[in-house]
Amino acid sequence: MQQTPLWSPTQAQVDASNLHQFSKLASQTSQLDLGNYEALWQWSIDQPEKFWSLLWDYAGVIGHKGERILLNGDKMPGASWFPDAQLNYAENLLRRNDSADAVVFWGENQVKQRLSWQQLNEAVSRCQQALMALGVKSGDRVAGYLPNMPHTLIAMLATSSIGAVWCSASPDFGIEGVLDRFGQIEPKVLFCCDGYFYNGKLTDCRDKNRAITDRLPSLVQTVEIDYVSSNAEQDLSGKRWDDFLAPFAPTEIRFVRNGFSHPLFIMFSSGTTGVPKCIVHSAGGTLLQHLKEHKLHTDVRPDDRLFYFTTCGWMMWNWLVSGLAAQATLLLYDGSPFAGNRQLLFDLAQTERMTHLGTSAKFIEAAMKFGLHPAQSHDLGHLRALLSTGSPLSPEAYDYIYAEIKSDMLLASISGGTDIVSCFALGCPTRPVYRGQLQCRGLGMAVDVFDDNAESVRCEKGELVCRRPFPSMPIGFWNDPDGSRYHDAYFNRFANIWCHGDFVEITEQDGLIIYGRSDAVLNPGGVRIGTAEIYRQVEQVDEVLESIVIGQQWNNDVRVVLFVKLRDGVQLNTELSNTIKQQIRSKTTPRHVPAKVIAVADIPRTKSGKLVELAVRDIVHNRAVKNQEALANPEALKLFANLSELQR
Repeated sequence: MQQTPLWSPTQAQVDASNLHQFSKLASQTSQLDLGNYEALWQWSIDQPEKFWSLLWDYAGVIGHKGERILLNGDKMPGASWFPDAQLNYAENLLRRNDSADAVVFWGENQVKQRLSWQQLNEAVSRCQQALMALGVKSGDRVAGYLPNMPHTLIAMLATSSIGAVWCSASPDFGIEGVLDRFGQIEPKVLFCCDGYFYNGKLTDCRDKNRAITDRLPSLVQTVEIDYVSSNAEQDLSGKRWDDFLAPFAPTEIRFVRNGFSHPLFIMFSSGTTGVPKCIVHSAGGTLLQHLKEHKLHTDVRPDDRLFYFTTCGWMMWNWLVSGLAAQATLLLYDGSPFAGNRQLLFDLAQTERMTHLGTSAKFIEAAMKFGLHPAQSHDLGHLRALLSTGSPLSPEAYDYIYAEIKSDMLLASISGGTDIVSCFALGCPTRPVYRGQLQCRGLGMAVDVFDDNAESVRCEKGELVCRRPFPSMPIGFWNDPDGSRYHDAYFNRFANIWCHGDFVEITEQDGLIIYGRSDAVLNPGGVRIGTAEIYRQVEQVDEVLESIVIGQQWNNDVRVVLFVKLRDGVQLNTELSNTIKQQIRSKTTPRHVPAKVIAVADIPRTKSGKLVELAVRDIVHNRAVKNQEALANPEALKLFANLSELQR
């Protein structure tokens, strides 16, 4: 493990950070010295009521906090946060109403829009009135089948302003994938669009919209947004957005305040093992957790320009839009991250003076393979932080970011999930960045690593767990009246302990390394190997664009099988196969070396870009993959079926 930081904040940068200011406030309040992050983190989990109450005050949450902070704090599930509080999520996001930019949108290089805070408030007011005219009330569900565009944000804020529940999916989902999600929760209103752009190509969604509307009997209205066309004669699946809002003039928004645990979002698991789980998240837990992560861990300040490359089918969209509560300008983008000349995201960063660039490890690795040099081609002088999530960021990607994107900024590899609509591991603007490590465990999150005997371990691989409750734990799963499915998902392995399903290590520097999902861990000869350990070596082989690795049952053991997608014109021969194996052997152990290296034309991923080792493993073992609608490219699974190379 490299001991020398790749980047360290200057004292001036530390002093200017929100985290430093909060640390001083916490020290004064507690009469303890909480000047270093480790001490602050320890206090935040030892004194959760004091920490979360202070965070409410520091972040300026709009609403009534109440006297009680935490009930049943020793129970997971079962803890209750801020039981007397009253608040509204949208009210906290729409705290400004001026002429500064609230939202800037690029739909690739096809569509550009800009909304001030005042324009955003007015649009939300009109949409709220239109929803209420349909009879939408607190607790009703409203669904968005939409790109990451301003209309989506407006519809969500209008929904939550009433106390109704928002859920969304991106328009690249197929009909069955949408119905698997929305069909479970019976939405009253569906927002959709006429189509979307991806890599310059227009995809028409109107037929899908009509088919989905016809099969959702709970709907009282479908609202279709003109995104790719403005043809007034087009065949609508419902009412046009402009017509939906037309009867209503902007007025002061009437925010309905509810309890802290009132449902805000229903989010859907993206796995391929069955019908997606409907995970219900609370208004208060989501808001407070996101304020913590934005203001303290990401150092978002008023008028910063916050960006995350995401679709509306990934929890990072929900995380991004909460940035309004920190009074940041949202930079929204929809389409391919490599549209045009592969530089469009960096064009956006330069043009719109982006301060925080959020993306995925997959994007960074692709930029490396494409040979992009943004530090030379673009002015990124405003950029203070780069965030990455979705899969583990390789150590070599850390090198690339500091060498080729920007040398003086915070690099925050973060990790959490849809399950908690937030993160367990995050960035820290007052700490150094070490190669290959996530900087810290999140404040208020009692993150630990357990071995198989539920013993806490350091500098060893084990299960990522959280030992104490936190506000953004789900309220529960939809249609799970006795809570059994919720309990089995997270609390079955270790009693009263959240088990997240990641295979990780806490390092000497108190950072984290993530080796992959626990259920995808390889086990040749009884030795547990995280898939990320292999990926980070294969990615160093120039001929390889992407890879996926599984364990195949073979001769009463497990053998490691590596599938590689190669550059155009490259063939997998004995020499290249040996090069790949030698790269893995020399940088890891002989146990990591695949028994088989097989070339495939494509690698299956979820719509949020995550590798699906379990789906490939099922195909290889002739087991059905139940929820292929969760995949961006389900046709790729066929490439792994009945391979002769795996029969010997």
